Amino acid sequence: MEYNTTRNKLIMREYGRNVQKMVEYIQTIEDPEKRKKNAQSIIELMAILNPSLKNVEDYKHKLWDHLFEISDFKLEVDAPYPKPTPEELRAKPEPVPYPTRSSKLAHLGSNLEGLIEKALEETDPEKKQGFANSIAYYMKLAYSNWHKEIVHDDAIQSELSEITNGQLTFTNTPSVKVFRQDNGRDKGNFNSKRNKFQQRSNNGSNGNGNNNNRRNGNGNNFKKKRFI
Repeated sequence: MEYNTTRNKLIMREYGRNVQKMVEYIQTIEDPEKRKKNAQSIIELMAILNPSLKNVEDYKHKLWDHLFEISDFKLEVDAPYPKPTPEELRAKPEPVPYPTRSSKLAHLGSNLEGLIEKALEETDPEKKQGFANSIAYYMKLAYSNWHKEIVHDDAIQSELSEITNGQLTFTNTPSVKVFRQDNGRDKGNFNSKRNKFQQRSNNGSNGNGNNNNRRNGNGNNFKKKRFI
């Protein structure tokens, strides 16, 4: 019996032990054409075993890189892509710099901060006023989305004046709807369904009454005809 402790290290688990054994076998093939043909067959098998790679651009290149990595970069084959080096495949990406500057608009986002800076630099009064109105609308929309309630325009103007040192004032009244889970639409649907159910019940009771009347009427007529 063969134990995992006596086997070679499994390099890529997503392809399994059998694929690694196939790669180890083709390294012993001396004929280059035959080795290339077997390598292409392994590539097709790897594509079946790892179908998520098909969503990656140029996934064939990725499969060949995996093949060389499984062989510990010892496989010599005429591949359609250049043979990678261990440093290229195992290199870590550079860390993304995290923004360290502090902002008074952290609750509104950096995009609004850039928009305010552009509005303060605007020299055309009409465009500057349009910027102020758009900024006030966005501030009210953000507040309503987070707090689920309508904020008064005076509060928006007070915060905008504090941010811009009184340089921007909006003239229109931003109209923003508040989303609530218990909105009236659900209640309306419930009431309409209840009304339909009551209407069906009333129709059913009227129908039963009419049927009883018809039965009573038919019974009287039958008796009359019988005695005549």
